[in-house]
Amino acid sequence: MQQHLSDAIILRHLDYGESDRIVTFFTPDLGLRKGFARGAKKSRKRFGPGLELFAQVRIHWTQPKSGELLSLREVELVDLRTGLRNDLEAVALAGYGCELVEELIGDDPGHPETFALLKSFLDHLAANGTTPEARLLFELRLLNQVGYVPHLLHCSECDNDLPAEKVAFNAGRGGSLCAGCATSYDRIRLARMTLGSLAKILHSPEDNFADIHLSPLTLREGGAAISSAIKVHLNRPLRSLPFLDQLLAESDRQKPAETP
Repeated sequence: MQQHLSDAIILRHLDYGESDRIVTFFTPDLGLRKGFARGAKKSRKRFGPGLELFAQVRIHWTQPKSGELLSLREVELVDLRTGLRNDLEAVALAGYGCELVEELIGDDPGHPETFALLKSFLDHLAANGTTPEARLLFELRLLNQVGYVPHLLHCSECDNDLPAEKVAFNAGRGGSLCAGCATSYDRIRLARMTLGSLAKILHSPEDNFADIHLSPLTLREGGAAISSAIKVHLNRPLRSLPFLDQLLAESDRQKPAETP
């Protein structure tokens, strides 16, 4: 039976019986895959810590004669990302990022650019913890990669220029709206500066999370707009989101007040 080798990021796992484990992982060439690791909890030689969440690995696998689960033969650990495991906010944000990739990518094969984005995001969290910009940068770049990025600098319905002051935003209608297309139901309002900052992010290197700094206004308004855009494209609520939002809300309450 032919054995294959894939670079992968471990997204989640499920213990099966006393010693086995079902693993969901993301690869640059095959997209999302699930595999069965027989004896994973006992065989330190073949698997070790390589099936832990968020680990960067190289997986040896074979295609089964029947069923969808790949047979995982061995895992080479590349990076366990131990840095993020001592930071609860970083763990929660990493879990959210992995679940978001899983939901937006679905069964589509081959997403090397998204694999690189997720790798850079997890590496940043492991090295720097949860920075204020990390979530928004990741969300916007991921939406852009999968073709769901909203219109930012022109009206999503008529392509006209946007007003100089506050701009209406409705993710369900494609994004930013001019004064003629906006209605009272389009309740998200963004400053032009916020839209400009979001547009600049799309032209920045996608592996750069540490050197981009956004104003509190952009983080607040842009975060609300991009979160609404994500919800439009999800088939179900994300399981990881309530816990992440709770942690971030508690963290915000402990910070001194900032001015835009």
